[in-house]
Amino acid sequence: MTQTADTSSKQMLSERVHARLREAIMRGEYVPSEALKPQELAQRHQVSLAVVREALVRLVGEGIAVRLPNRGFAVPDFSDRRWQEIAEARRTIEPVMLRLAIERGDVDWEARVRAAHHRLVRTPVYVPEEGDYLSSAWSEAHRVFHRTLLEGCGNPVLLDTFDRLWTASELARRWSAHRAPGRDGVAEHRRLEETALARDADTAAEVLARHLTQTVADLTSGPHDHQGEGP
Repeated sequence: MTQTADTSSKQMLSERVHARLREAIMRGEYVPSEALKPQELAQRHQVSLAVVREALVRLVGEGIAVRLPNRGFAVPDFSDRRWQEIAEARRTIEPVMLRLAIERGDVDWEARVRAAHHRLVRTPVYVPEEGDYLSSAWSEAHRVFHRTLLEGCGNPVLLDTFDRLWTASELARRWSAHRAPGRDGVAEHRRLEETALARDADTAAEVLARHLTQTVADLTSGPHDHQGEGP
């Protein structure tokens, strides 16, 4: 019983540290390439090294941290090749899924797309208490809109792939928005909704591919004067 209780307590602590670190990285409290030092984090969060390492490994799996050979853990860099690889995978898969959704989606799918887009439009992109990065509520509404668009494909394997790629690209998406604040995301999402519901598969797929490409383009070509950010 004691061993079971200890394991459960460790898992709870790891969940807490993981959630706090994830939120801190998403809000820009750690700059790109900044080291995530287990010993310092263990002292800061008053937990064991094992708990911190478990949380960091989870962040690596989510694409929110990287593991460097013989150098521990760190926040990814703007130029990390993985962002390009994820974007390439999404540009390859998601337009195909959208074509299938347009072909197979029924009236209920159309209604869900409209509702998800309405929620996205009405959710504040930024809120004062979350700083200069995309708000958690808007980020979730954004995810729901994109997933709802693709759910009409009716293929759970493809949708599971979307879920994994979305999680892996979340940090890049937030950084990209921060580096290119003038981007008209409202118009892009409206165009996606319109072309999908008009059953214009060719245009919708093209619009989605451009939408996905722009995110990484903004990340790699935006201003590079972020060294002063962080805690």
